[in-house]
Amino acid sequence: MEDGTNLGVIPTQDAIRKARELGLDLVEINPKISPPVCKILDFGKFKYEEARKKRETKRKQTVIEIKEIKVRPKTDEHDLGVKLRAARRFLETGNKVKVICRFRGREITHPEKAREQLDEIVAGTADLANVELPPSMEGRSMAVVIAPKPAILQRVSQERARKEQERHLTKEQERERDEKEKELRRQRQAEAEAARAKQKLSVDQLLEHDPRYDSTDEDYDADDEEDDDDDVDDDEEE
Repeated sequence: MEDGTNLGVIPTQDAIRKARELGLDLVEINPKISPPVCKILDFGKFKYEEARKKRETKRKQTVIEIKEIKVRPKTDEHDLGVKLRAARRFLETGNKVKVICRFRGREITHPEKAREQLDEIVAGTADLANVELPPSMEGRSMAVVIAPKPAILQRVSQERARKEQERHLTKEQERERDEKEKELRRQRQAEAEAARAKQKLSVDQLLEHDPRYDSTDEDYDADDEEDDDDDVDDDEEE
């Protein structure tokens, strides 16, 4: 059951009836065994918790991408320095780097030039990375793969966790601010309704005390009508 109580092996119809009595659902947890394992719980809440766990697991996973950097045997020192800085930037963000030196035409007859460039990049990133795959030929190119050191990955993971915590805190603050704004709008609406009700009451009170709307005016009208009748009678007697 939802509270962890074990009901043992019971017929399916009895389990369904028990779930209905509690206003819950009968959910099959493990259908691969005999008899299958089921739980009596709130299915909507169960699905929400499962989705939340998947999001948490996915968020905590460290995704490592492989960034490619391409050079040529004839790449000059300045351009090679630009490639080296790009490789260091990728490694500092927790990504692997694959450096590829492509050959054109007869350049493939001098693989030592490509090896020198790859070794230079490896040496320039030795403080950040380890060689995962040493330089090797891949068709008409030579490639090396370097991966961030564990200390770099740990720092990146901590930084991501800190940013995630800050993002969560920001969302909580925004939610609290929205709740306060909603409460303030409700208060203003209640105050406005109270003011309108008070104004209406004041108008009713003024009308009640206005002599032009005094109920005794009806008596005066009745007396006037009687006087008019007397005048008519007097005229008839004359």
